[in-house]
Amino acid sequence: MEFLTTWQQPLLWASGLSLLAAVATIVAIPWVVTRLPQDYFANEERHALRDSSDKPVLVLALGVLKNVFGLLLILAGLIMLVTPGQGVLTLLIGLLLMNFPGKYRVERWLVLRPGVLRGLNWLREKRGHVHFDTPR
Repeated sequence: MEFLTTWQQPLLWASGLSLLAAVATIVAIPWVVTRLPQDYFANEERHALRDSSDKPVLVLALGVLKNVFGLLLILAGLIMLVTPGQGVLTLLIGLLLMNFPGKYRVERWLVLRPGVLRGLNWLREKRGHVHFDTPR
């Protein structure tokens, strides 16, 4: 019983954060999937926004923020692997937010797994968006 008394507050905080992350995941995934363009996975290569932007400082600042947020999600996902929560899903979202070499190939590989593209298209259909183009 001494264990519960000692760790009660941290366990309550961890459980609350885990619940918050689960709810945020349920809300965020459909929101992100419906905002991606229809041809997001169709091309062999993706061109970086920083190459075509006329505001490189803003693009750099947003890129840094996005990568920091992705890193925080990865850390939260690692914690949730050993506490209650959506650890694997949070890790995956964090990885997909971050920029790293080969990321687009990983995204396309993931989408080509059985059922993944079908599930993403189901989410888009439920929100009134057209299906993703099938990757070549």
